[in-house]
Amino acid sequence: MKPTIAVFWFRRDLRLHDNAGLYHALKSGYKVLPLFIFDTDILDQLDDKRDRRVCFIHQSLMLLQNRLQAFGSDLQVKHGKPLEVWKALLDTFDISDVFTNHDYEPYAISRDEAIRDYLFSKNITLHTFKDQVIFEKNEVLKDDGTPYVVWTPYSKKWKEKLNEFYLKSYPVYDYSGNFLSLPAAPMPSLTEIGFEATNDDFPTTVLNDELIRNYQNTRDFPAIAGTSRLSVHLRFGTVSIREITRQAKFLNEKFLNELIWREFYQMILWHFPHVTRQSFRKEYEGINWRNDEREFELWCNGKTGYPIVDAGMRELNATGFMHNRVRMITASFLTKDLLIDWRWGEAYFAKKLLDFELASNNGGWQWAAGTGVDAAPYFRIFNPASQAMKFDPGGIYIRKWVQEVDELTYPLPIVNHQLARERVLSAYKVALNR
Repeated sequence: MKPTIAVFWFRRDLRLHDNAGLYHALKSGYKVLPLFIFDTDILDQLDDKRDRRVCFIHQSLMLLQNRLQAFGSDLQVKHGKPLEVWKALLDTFDISDVFTNHDYEPYAISRDEAIRDYLFSKNITLHTFKDQVIFEKNEVLKDDGTPYVVWTPYSKKWKEKLNEFYLKSYPVYDYSGNFLSLPAAPMPSLTEIGFEATNDDFPTTVLNDELIRNYQNTRDFPAIAGTSRLSVHLRFGTVSIREITRQAKFLNEKFLNELIWREFYQMILWHFPHVTRQSFRKEYEGINWRNDEREFELWCNGKTGYPIVDAGMRELNATGFMHNRVRMITASFLTKDLLIDWRWGEAYFAKKLLDFELASNNGGWQWAAGTGVDAAPYFRIFNPASQAMKFDPGGIYIRKWVQEVDELTYPLPIVNHQLARERVLSAYKVALNR
């Protein structure tokens, strides 16, 4: 007779410590089988078989597996469609309960509903928990019960609500004896799931106290290592949001605000899922985008003739990272100077960014385009030349990525900024006055 067990399903929470759903699984009274699924419904959408995110996940899973093996257990790593994986698992194990953490993206919601229904049909309960944010869904609302669509009052309410209860860690290791004993087994290699290694050096999970204390003075200058580079770890849950928020609260409110922006966009995605397909502000759907494919390709390849824009795009293409100030500059250039639909840029970033997170990427692009919640007004148009002078005054960042910037081979600007500014203002006014 097979022993009855519980399963903890890792998704975007690739750590043992301070993991809400894992804690509850280990306290369930059953031995816990740790599971990760390389979801082919997601992987099959990825054109680049050297996708850095898959490599990051694989590397994180190996670390996770080593830690589980130290407890006499192991990580079950499966590759396939989640529903098919669960059907096979039920043939192997007698499962009482399944535990996991919430995911707020549209695909994840539909996937989890399908899995919940299937498990329910087998008399198995799926338990889910909040883990990747401090406040979720309806936890921070206006006094009238409606969601905020402006960041400043949202952030004030967020800070008012914050107390030690929400920052308390889950003591997973107190229950580490409750992992299911399993023999060590190799997980599928990257090649076996259809991908190749990139050999990237991924950012550390260590939050440097001095960097955070000085954050507001350094964060806007891409030539300086003045940002935490924690975004990929927050995206895949290799760090605890509660631990990071405790540090930020103690060290620097400016850094804490960036974490609140992340939660603001997560909340917006939950309440207004239409933002994934169209402008948050419906009146901006009437913009007559130019959508010049040649200019879009030059933007993608960092050959616009605007050095700060080209540096950012080349950094993104080469590393999967782009400095946040430069993200704003490149997004403004695409939507305002080239009058190309923000969805084109959003999709390109979604392919390339190591730290891609749907809510933040969508929110950032709609902010730059003036179409989203609490967005920059449409008439706020970054001048790429003045942005470069202000935030890369010595040209150090630009010359790192655009080495030919001072040569005759460097292309002329593909658009005149002043004329482009007048063009986009006219296009937005026409759309808004219809």
